[in-house]
Amino acid sequence: MEQKELTNQELLDNYKKAKINRIVNAVIIGAFIGVAAYSTFKNGLGFFTFFPLFFVYLLFKNNKDFKMLEKELKSRNLL
Repeated sequence: MEQKELTNQELLDNYKKAKINRIVNAVIIGAFIGVAAYSTFKNGLGFFTFFPLFFVYLLFKNNKDFKMLEKELKSRNLL
């Protein structure tokens, strides 16, 4: 659903959920980077070095949606 079609309350609710998801994503990214570093240290470069980093990329890509939501909230003077 387009953000401009949402009410102010719906936008604020989505923002609260997105903040929680952002924290969870940060923890998961840290774990994936740790797995990649450990795998590299123990076994050298291999599949388990790059596989977790692929998921890190996907989680970073999700951050763009949060920024768009923040931008919409600022345009409505809700933040």
